[in-house]
Amino acid sequence: MNMWGKAALAALIGATVISSVSIGSSAAAVKGEIKVVLDDVPLPLGASPVIKNNVTLVPFRSIARALGIDVIWDSKTKSVRAQGEVGGVTRKVVLRTGQKKAEVDGKSVELLAAPLIVNQQVLIPLSFFGTQFGAKVGWNSAANTVTIVSQKKSMHLRAFYAMGSFAQRDKIASMDSVAFGWTRINEKGELTLEGADFNWPEAAGEVTPESLVKDTSAQGVKPYLMVYSVDGKGELTKMLSDETLRNNSIENIVRLASDNSFGGVLLDFEGLGLKLDPLGQQKLLNDYVRSLVKELAAINVKLSLAVPPPNSAYKGYDYKTLASLADDLVVMAHDYNPKGTPDHTPEPNAKVDEAISLMIKAGVPENKLILGISLWNETTATVDDKLGLAKRYGLKGASFWRLTFYSPDFANVIDRVVEKVGE
Repeated sequence: MNMWGKAALAALIGATVISSVSIGSSAAAVKGEIKVVLDDVPLPLGASPVIKNNVTLVPFRSIARALGIDVIWDSKTKSVRAQGEVGGVTRKVVLRTGQKKAEVDGKSVELLAAPLIVNQQVLIPLSFFGTQFGAKVGWNSAANTVTIVSQKKSMHLRAFYAMGSFAQRDKIASMDSVAFGWTRINEKGELTLEGADFNWPEAAGEVTPESLVKDTSAQGVKPYLMVYSVDGKGELTKMLSDETLRNNSIENIVRLASDNSFGGVLLDFEGLGLKLDPLGQQKLLNDYVRSLVKELAAINVKLSLAVPPPNSAYKGYDYKTLASLADDLVVMAHDYNPKGTPDHTPEPNAKVDEAISLMIKAGVPENKLILGISLWNETTATVDDKLGLAKRYGLKGASFWRLTFYSPDFANVIDRVVEKVGE
């Protein structure tokens, strides 16, 4: 852990040597609690913002962490050191309590107000986040709300290429990886390339499935073979429980990946733990993934898993173990709205936020977690909320279900707030 790491943040939280100031006449709070909204989603804080001499001061640590800024508290000098990237360039900042000057990359910068300490948190002028860390900040006096829009961020972008996505194939270049949903586990527990929804497509003139995969790789985008299954009639449990079916599916997945130049395999195994023993289902899936990873490693192919969120009804997923085995997990944080909800009703931000938080608490590293976003449910006015949450938690990236719905309007909105890593 380096000097800018989480241990330093813990030191700041637990610093008992810091005494809190009184918010009397020197720092008068406005009527009612001041809220902070980051990227259109409320941000919980350890201390409420205050207004002092008409300057809005906000908790530095809470907001800095949400913006991907590393912070350390120096108790000897009563100063805060912070480091973050602005436009791809590292910026280092030093702020001292009680002083109206800060150091930015070694140069002195005037502040609108001196940092102060409230409830063991350092509060700094809101405008500082905008001028020094690339965020857009605002104050809505009518709503007692601080608004912050984080700067554009690079993250891994993945799209699901399902049946019907052919017309949007030119959007593949906008991604870091694409999962082609052309195979599934059937009701017999067997891997198949045939079916109504997930099947190996016919050639479209000179464009074949094989050439599409190779063209994807040629564009620097990693192609994944997606294997879909749902345990609606017990077919997934049947395959995971039967040694012959299990081994056959692994052998066929490895063969398909190798023969068709896939760089990765993505398992979308849904429905586990709804009716059967969750722990037993978790063990079945863990054992299967462990065996598949071993075989894929021999041909240098990555493994990803799409999993339901912890705040769903499906409890057959050992997130920590799966994350330790796979290269990443896509948490499908959608379909929270009740049945009968009209199409294109956005997912509740609070539920998506909760899903990410629970995944991290379960032991999934942020750099292995991809937020799954259903473009069918979202609108161009709400998709950036979800991307903002992915940025807030420092996730590996975001995925989009599916490429079919990745319209130019969606592409424009997404491009304004995130961009592919381009690995």
